[in-house]
Amino acid sequence: MAKIQPLPAASSSPSCSPTGDESRSLQKQAAYTVWMKSLVFSGNGCTVYGADGGVAFRVDNYGCRGGREVFFMDRAGKTLIRIQRKRFGMFRRWEACRYFDAGEGFGEETKPWFTVEKARSGGAAVTMHGSGRTYTIDGCSRKADYKITDDGAVVAVIGRKQTASGVVLGEDVLTLTVGSGVDHLLVLGMVVVCGLMNRCM
Repeated sequence: MAKIQPLPAASSSPSCSPTGDESRSLQKQAAYTVWMKSLVFSGNGCTVYGADGGVAFRVDNYGCRGGREVFFMDRAGKTLIRIQRKRFGMFRRWEACRYFDAGEGFGEETKPWFTVEKARSGGAAVTMHGSGRTYTIDGCSRKADYKITDDGAVVAVIGRKQTASGVVLGEDVLTLTVGSGVDHLLVLGMVVVCGLMNRCM
């Protein structure tokens, strides 16, 4: 698989997607590189790299830019999240469904996970299905440099990536730092929605 410049060794992250109980457990602080380019020729999506520089996750909609549905996959191509754009009149929202193994060889099933709606402030509000828990995405109306908060506490920060020598890369190459005790897959799903809002994929 293609690699991108590794992140500093102090920032560790899993190079493959969490599954089963791991996906529901809280994880240690980690950093990812998010490149707003698809690995699929002529496709639209983004690619997420782990701290080792290897592909950790990828996103594709297999269609035109601004498609109404995208799939968040692990590096092997297994779908983990489906994100759909819903429209009610002038208002848009994005709904994410989580994929789970159905067991007994019956394939997969999906469960509603979270909904994202734009806020008048230029950010977005994230509501978890079932629990009603909410997160806030501050500044996602911009293509880079925003943060995700949980009741005022910052759980993730997104910004333009810099090389070790201090060179700032393009707006389509981002660094995502996820705090400890946070579900990385959930945060990555929110970042993908921000990319859809900004029409970066």
